[in-house]
This record gives sequence, structure tokens and C-alpha cells, in this order.
Amino acid sequence: MGLIDDSKRVNDFVEETAVLVGLITPQQNESKAKEYLDELEFLATTAGATTVKKFTQRCDSPNSTSFVGKGKLEEIANYVEENEIDLVVFDDDLTPKQTYNIEKVVKAKVLDRTTLILDIFAKRAQTANAKMQVELAQYQYLLPRLAGMWTHLERQRGGIGMRGPGEAQIETDRRIIKTKISLLKEKLVAWDKQKTIQRKNRGKLTRIALVGYTNVGKSTLMNVLSKSDVFAENKLFATLDTTCRKVVIENLPFLLTDTVGFIRKLPHHLVESFKTTLDEVRDSDILVHVVDISHPQFEEQVEVVNKTLQEVCDAGDKEMIMVFNKVDQFSYVPKDEDDLTPRLRENIPLDELKETWMARMAGNCVFISAKYNQNMEELKDLVYKKAKQVHAQRFPYNDFLYQTYEDLEG
Repeated sequence: MGLIDDSKRVNDFVEETAVLVGLITPQQNESKAKEYLDELEFLATTAGATTVKKFTQRCDSPNSTSFVGKGKLEEIANYVEENEIDLVVFDDDLTPKQTYNIEKVVKAKVLDRTTLILDIFAKRAQTANAKMQVELAQYQYLLPRLAGMWTHLERQRGGIGMRGPGEAQIETDRRIIKTKISLLKEKLVAWDKQKTIQRKNRGKLTRIALVGYTNVGKSTLMNVLSKSDVFAENKLFATLDTTCRKVVIENLPFLLTDTVGFIRKLPHHLVESFKTTLDEVRDSDILVHVVDISHPQFEEQVEVVNKTLQEVCDAGDKEMIMVFNKVDQFSYVPKDEDDLTPRLRENIPLDELKETWMARMAGNCVFISAKYNQNMEELKDLVYKKAKQVHAQRFPYNDFLYQTYEDLEG
């Protein structure tokens, strides 16, 4: 993964082969590790790589020098050499020391989860703002990893007059990157002020933001509700740029915003870079949390999004509507009557999930298929009800597009 260079940006890429590496630890059991590697495979596919094999190792914690043990690393290296693998992708962040030691043994490009996400973001970024945000995150990630990138130059140990040109080059690059980071932050601050002014000029309209895990169907739902053509694809992070559309349901206009999706282990500096997107969430009146109910671990995805909203976006206490999407893809495995083993998530039918979540959310949830327009009227009714409450409280003297009999009676 290189830094963003618009003059060298191309859409075409060569298909690369990859192996994935994850750990089974007391904090991350085997099923969880498998799930994370499946998600990492989806990330690799989105980036343009084909996953050939997945390696896992059971240990108490990552090895401080090589992430995995010496034997496992040699096994990976042998497989990479025999099958001419291009990439070795680790499911957790690697330290510069770990990366350096792994690359000495494994004769292939070594990436971690953060690098892969940054690469996808770099390819997905379309607007100048998104490109700046991704570039800032890339520089922040690269800065502590400059050591070892100039091994082809002479390196000499300390002492006056004994500083090698390799060290001088690293220091030069470090200063250049720090300067670029400062400039990008200044540009993003100016951009943020501009976006703040734009948000203030949007008039007296209720603001609703679509939030959720990546690839749950937010952009598809945005297209259905706003009758627009926002880019949607069955890949992770298909949408990077925040899109805002004016939507009218019955006699009530409001602003609907589509935001970038969240993901587990999302790098902190990447979250900080996308401050403009998070500001859209902070400034919204209502959050529409879109969930892929066909995903086997959708409950954990809900927890990841809620935690991110609380800790990063400071939006955990906002009015929320849960939208369970992709009911057309939902499936479950019925348990036999004589099966006495504990019932798993895959054994729960859709009707039971509906009752459970309707009770938990006090009715503020709906089950739809945005792709096939199932239950969209129910969703529109719920959104209208919530948006109307906010509108009436905030702007008691602001008329709707037209009055209904219900409004006149009230």
C-alpha cells in the first residue's frame, strides 16, 4: 500500500493471491477467530486479492517479535514460497518490529488489518475531502513505521560524525510526513468549517442519519427512500463520502444522510480522520440504525456500532430506529424435538427475533428488504412519526408542506 498520489491513481489492479493469519486466544475463541478471518477475507476480496489459505495459531497472546510462533511463521513462509503467494495479511495490527521480523522470514508483502482497510479507503475515495481524510490516515499510520524502509542505504552506529545517510534519509522523510500531516489537518479544519456553515444553512429541517455496520444496505435504503442513485455494491466500504438528500414523506420534508459504515477493529486514527462524517451523525436528530439480519453475528455488529456511536460520535443517547434489512436472505436451522443441546443463534426463527427486538426497542424497529421493497411503507410510517415529533417540538410555528386533518384536530 502506497501513499495516495492522484497522478498515479488507477482503477485497474492486478489480482493478487493472499493468505490470512489470525490467533486463537483466551479473549478470542476459535469460532470468533474464524469469524474475524472470514471478515478479513471479505476485506481482501474488496481490495482485489484472492484468499488461498487461512492460518490460525492457538496462544495466550501475540508474539512480541513475530506475532505468531517461530514454527508457525516457518510454516507460513514455506507455503508462501511453494505456492508463490503475493500477500500475507494479519488480522490484527502489527508493530514495526513485528513487520520487519516477519518480512525477513516470509518473502512476500506483509500487511495487517489496518493497512488493508486503508488501501480499500484509498481506492473508494472519490471526492477531494475523502481523499484528504484517507491520505491523513495513511501518513499517520506510516510515520512510526519509517524505520527499516531505508535498509538499502548505509547505516552506521552513533558517535559524532558517524551518522549514516540512511538515518539522515529517515529523518528527512519523517519531517516531510509531519509537515504533510499538519497541512492536511489545516485543510480538513477549513473543510469542516465550510461543512458546518452548510449544515447551518440547511434550514429548519429535521436531520436523519443512516448508520450501521459496513455492507448492511444503507446506500440501497438511501436510494429507495430518497429516489436517488447513491453508489451501492455488495462490498465493504462501498460508500465513503457522506451523501445528504432531501426526502419528503407525506407532508413532512427532512434531510437524510448516508454515512460510512463501521467495522470491528476500525483504526482509531482512521476514525479521527473522518471527522466530517462523524459530525453528520452528531448533528442529526434521529439515527436510523440499519442491521443485516441475515448475518450470523448481527447482534455483535449492533454492539460494535452502538459502542462506536457512544465513544466516538457521542451519539449514544439520540433517538434511534432499528431497521433490520435483508429479511429476504434470512435463514435458520430448526432444531429437532429430541435435540437437547443448547439452542444457538442459527436456530432462532425470524418471527421470534421480531418479537424479541420489538420488545427490546419498544416498537421502534422494523423488518424490511430494501432491495425488494418489502415493508417499506411500515418503515416510512415509523420514520414519519419520529421525524414529525422532532419537527413539532423544535419548530412549533413552522408549517408543514400542507395540513392534515390530524394536525388540525391537534
